[in-house]
Amino acid sequence: MLLLVPELVPSLVPALASDAAPNPWLSWTYLQRNGGDVLAATGQHVTLTLQAVAIALVIALPLGALAHLRPRLAGPVLGVTGVLYTIPSLALFAVLAPWTGIGRVTVLIGLVSYALLVIVRNVLVGLRGVDPAIVDAARGMGYGRLRMLTQVELPQALPSIVAGVRLATVTTVALTTVGVVVGFGGLGQLMFRGFRSNYHAEIMTATLLCLLLALVVDLLLAGIGRLLTPWAVRGVQPA
Repeated sequence: MLLLVPELVPSLVPALASDAAPNPWLSWTYLQRNGGDVLAATGQHVTLTLQAVAIALVIALPLGALAHLRPRLAGPVLGVTGVLYTIPSLALFAVLAPWTGIGRVTVLIGLVSYALLVIVRNVLVGLRGVDPAIVDAARGMGYGRLRMLTQVELPQALPSIVAGVRLATVTTVALTTVGVVVGFGGLGQLMFRGFRSNYHAEIMTATLLCLLLALVVDLLLAGIGRLLTPWAVRGVQPA
């Protein structure tokens, strides 16, 4: 049996500590060794985010327009999308999984559900905020209701709609990580794996990439918004 001499124990502790593998929060070596995994997770994160926001926008635009044209429907539309927004993500995935399975479709449905309320509300706010004088002028020129909506009100509401899309996109970037519970969470996969193995560099890399992705897509959408609404930037109304 090996007996540890008390006088020797203090000298062994530094030796054992020095043998422990380094576990830094930032590591270029981690990126070099796991570049393929990081790229795959980032690509999955980006495609999930863009698809979810695009689908939510396609659904939210007619819903917002319907709520504007039929004010009685505004309450139910906002109520249903609000209920979807308040369902905890884990509970929503659990409800969807028996029908949609474990994977991308379940995550996508959840992300679209969460993005709907933000975009629908901004579409409705934008349409309701159109200057009544502009509406009266268009009506005086003989515009019908549908033409008024598509050629006058929706262009006027673009700044509000773009703001809603930006907010929904940034939120979706964060929410996509939760998809790891059904095996499709993009960068969330790396975070979860890093937490399980206590691998600091993997956790921090995925976190920083999420933040960078949110910043990049927000700046891109802000630029697109400025291109689509030059009058809003100059502070004048479109002709």
